Amino acid sequence: MGKISYMKLKGSQNLRQRLLLSTLSSTPILIEEIRADATWPGLLPHEVSFLRLLETVSDDCHVEINETGTKLKYKPGIVMGGRHLEHDCGLSRSIGYFLEPLIVLGLFGKKSLSIRLKGITNDSKDPSVDTFRSTTLPLLKRFGVPSEGLELKIESRGVAPKGGGEVILSVPIVHNSLKAATWTDEGMVKRIRGISFSTRVSVQFENTMIHAARGIFNRLLPDVHIFTDHKAGAQAGNSPGYGISLVAETTSGCFLSVDTTISYARGDDEMDVDEKKELMPPEEVGEQIASLLLGEIEQGGVVDSTHQGLLFILCALCPQDVSKVRVGKLVPYGIETLRNIRDFLGVKFVIKPEPKTGTVELKCIGCGLKNLSRKLS
Repeated sequence: MGKISYMKLKGSQNLRQRLLLSTLSSTPILIEEIRADATWPGLLPHEVSFLRLLETVSDDCHVEINETGTKLKYKPGIVMGGRHLEHDCGLSRSIGYFLEPLIVLGLFGKKSLSIRLKGITNDSKDPSVDTFRSTTLPLLKRFGVPSEGLELKIESRGVAPKGGGEVILSVPIVHNSLKAATWTDEGMVKRIRGISFSTRVSVQFENTMIHAARGIFNRLLPDVHIFTDHKAGAQAGNSPGYGISLVAETTSGCFLSVDTTISYARGDDEMDVDEKKELMPPEEVGEQIASLLLGEIEQGGVVDSTHQGLLFILCALCPQDVSKVRVGKLVPYGIETLRNIRDFLGVKFVIKPEPKTGTVELKCIGCGLKNLSRKLS
């Protein structure tokens, strides 16, 4: 066996995306200077947990981390998929952090994937599991992913700092490759759906949030339904909290979503009470989340800003055919994704801003990734 040549990278930014693209393109990577000058140098707990997750779903993947955690060697294996897998995501980031790369990996596995993830289901940093269920999964169907066997089941909720939530993710495999998409018409908003949740607090918190959010939307369109999901007992996880996730559906079948969660900040319990972050009253949460959704709608584009990265990755993985999409203002995460796609997959996008609408049109020819690890039947 010859010597393995590693692609050399520096820094901790966008680590999970680099690992995802490294696995899909079978490119071994060596990342140095991971937070070398920080107070706590090296990989953080959620990044190590993500590496463990990659080991769970793939075979023959090789991970080496040095003593300080500032240097990482990763040689990707074959994505196996499989049923009845389990992974504890820990408490430093929510399950949403792990879901996005996991969904893409699952599509190119040997067998369809079914995995139980434990940890925090809703927090204010990462997209919540509700957003994944309502927005991310329909996005995959645009690229020819079969809807049968594609689901996210929320068994119990858990908010920061102690988590306790559980979800089961099922992802089917694509039988050959994805389908290129031309998706530039965002349409007009026809309805707004949402779900509010509360764990270990009064159900009245949800009603107040919904009332405040509806107060803003009902001036604009009549079809607004926000459902409640009050959890108690074992299904409520280990910490009190409440939150809301909203989705705007347009006439052309686009889904734009935002979500937020209010709970005590992570951190040691020895902290001063004054230092704990100010908890927002439910009425303000409802108004703020409605305004955020209106902001996303105003920006235009076929996806909201949190889904730009995933959209670009799916376009780049398509067969060698032209994919054309329109997004609102490019966010830093989306721009970083375009750079990573160029480095790992060799796919470059043609970017054409449209000053009249304030949107950006992107075109690319996919890298033609085929699912070679599946069993040939």
